[in-house]
Amino acid sequence: MSVGEAIAAAALIRRLREQQPAYGIVVTTMTPTGSERVREMFGKDVCHVYAPYDYPGAVKRFLAAFQPELTILMETELWPNIVHYSKQSGARVLVVNARLSEKSFRGYEKFSKLGKPMLQQIDCIAAQSSRDAERFKKLGVPEQNLQITGSVKFEVELPQNIQARQAELSALIEGKRPVWIAASTRAADGVNEEDRVLTAFKLCLRTVPDLLLILVPRHPERFKLAEKLCTEKSLTVVRRSSAQPVSILTNVFIGDSMGEMLAYYSISDVAFVGGSLVNTGCQNVLEPATLGLPVLVGPSQFNFQTICEQLEDGGALKTVRDEPDLARAVADLLLDKELYARMSAAGPRIIAENRGALERTFQLVQKQLTSTNTRDRA
Repeated sequence: MSVGEAIAAAALIRRLREQQPAYGIVVTTMTPTGSERVREMFGKDVCHVYAPYDYPGAVKRFLAAFQPELTILMETELWPNIVHYSKQSGARVLVVNARLSEKSFRGYEKFSKLGKPMLQQIDCIAAQSSRDAERFKKLGVPEQNLQITGSVKFEVELPQNIQARQAELSALIEGKRPVWIAASTRAADGVNEEDRVLTAFKLCLRTVPDLLLILVPRHPERFKLAEKLCTEKSLTVVRRSSAQPVSILTNVFIGDSMGEMLAYYSISDVAFVGGSLVNTGCQNVLEPATLGLPVLVGPSQFNFQTICEQLEDGGALKTVRDEPDLARAVADLLLDKELYARMSAAGPRIIAENRGALERTFQLVQKQLTSTNTRDRA
């Protein structure tokens, strides 16, 4: 799982720990940041290991070591050998929060000899939407193996220490200033999203001269690059790790820390969610919406397509085309109080209306566990 998937799975894992304490839970991630987040959320309550490479030998050794009764895959983490050898070992396979974008659907169609047999081995796919379910069905998944549960990402849980972290960050910022956060910025095709955000920010300064930008790159290796780009654009910058105050002369506050994204959102007025002005499919738009921030996002949204559409249709999110469009949208929100109030109220309302996916998903997990045959693992 990625960091985002680990966060999405957190509520389900907690429910399983409470309701099925006899079962051990093994959580796998593929990145150090995902690993760090799992350890931060669960400590020793779950066993965390890195996911095996999807090679037969590695997968078989992994399954022999842990002997799962149920393999739960998140979203799009569908690996042929994991599915095949899980089934061969006697485990049931469940995909939760499943999504299948049009792009992924075309990929599976193109390589149907590999994709279809894998999908047909899965015991149950809990799809986020009817569109996702329909695409799975077109790829040969039996209708009885498909359920529409909604997205568990709507079950956003704010950490208990959010207010303390909010106070800590707020104390670093001098004066009362409008704050725009650009979160989880990325790169693709040789284009740095931070560069595009900073271009938009300089345009914003023409109409909102006291605006502060909180810039939080998606990956730690991008922190230095973000600072360099700020300097090249003659913007004054402070990094979170420096513990220095953010004076009224500071233009950009770089969030170069881990596990504080919700705290950064909590001190902001407007959110741009990255991975969307470059073609990496967007990051989690629900976190800022939960906190009542108007959400702006670029055109690349395939990772959160259904959720972005729901938020945009409900008035909580706006899609921007490019840097000038982003700058206009930020300025409009900060200068138009009625527009800001409408978008701010829409996010929490839509999230409240879509809760329930966690309970539906948990019931499917319970059903799969009940269906699992008891077997001798000696």
